[in-house]
Amino acid sequence: MAGASMKDIKLRIKSVESTMQITKAMELVASSKLRRARERMEKSRPYFEILYDNLVQIARLNTELTSPYVAESKNRKTCYVVIAGDRGLAGGYNANIFKEVMGAIDGSEACVLPIGKKAVEFFDRRGIESLTHAYAVAEDVSVGDCFAMAQMLTEGFKHGEYDRICVAFTRFVSMLTQTPHILPLLPLAKQEPMEEGPQKARMLITYEPDSGEIFDAIMPNYVAGVIYSALCESVASEMGARRTAMDAASKNAGDMIEDLSLRYNRARQGAITQEITEIVAGAEQ
Repeated sequence: MAGASMKDIKLRIKSVESTMQITKAMELVASSKLRRARERMEKSRPYFEILYDNLVQIARLNTELTSPYVAESKNRKTCYVVIAGDRGLAGGYNANIFKEVMGAIDGSEACVLPIGKKAVEFFDRRGIESLTHAYAVAEDVSVGDCFAMAQMLTEGFKHGEYDRICVAFTRFVSMLTQTPHILPLLPLAKQEPMEEGPQKARMLITYEPDSGEIFDAIMPNYVAGVIYSALCESVASEMGARRTAMDAASKNAGDMIEDLSLRYNRARQGAITQEITEIVAGAEQ
């Protein structure tokens, strides 16, 4: 029994060691990708915040503005741009954003534009309408793809296919913290700026030829810019979550190996003691 137990423990140790090698490798890959993703995110974030705040301020302060993009929402149907990952093994990264979106939908009429393989699979399983599956690989989504998405979304909004557009993404806070967030995109009338204060005050602006025409021309670029920035935040968040998850998995594997090694040594010591006892008993006879 002791020999069989020792063999089982040894096989288990080898299995855990193999798993640990994989988690360590994935942690290193995630760390490498995180550095690049974080740099891209930090470059896009100021553009994202300034663009969002300025357009919201203009929509709130310009009393002459007439545009379908600032019409009051009737809350009939909402389109969610949901950014998730292409694979798992990233802790609660995917589950948290899906929970946030499903809580926002809560039985209301909605459709989604999924970005990432996990998002496509999640909403397909639940029978929620998807506008397209063209962006099933989040890592391959480019700036040009964001403009194509924006064109599709703004056209659908103008034609009344949905009267609200929101972007669901994961905001990168730190290496250890990433928070799911749903940002309202359209209409702009009821939005609040991301930051308030004297430094954010805006003057009333007069537009030529017409503020409505300018808004209609700018809006696809605005939507594309916000989606791209949200994508940068989400990719950095995914890499951070995966690095943390793989680091925790590697530490857990190390603890398991230590525990199994202790059990193996005890079993080995027990087998040696038993053999010595049998030899001594045989000699006495």
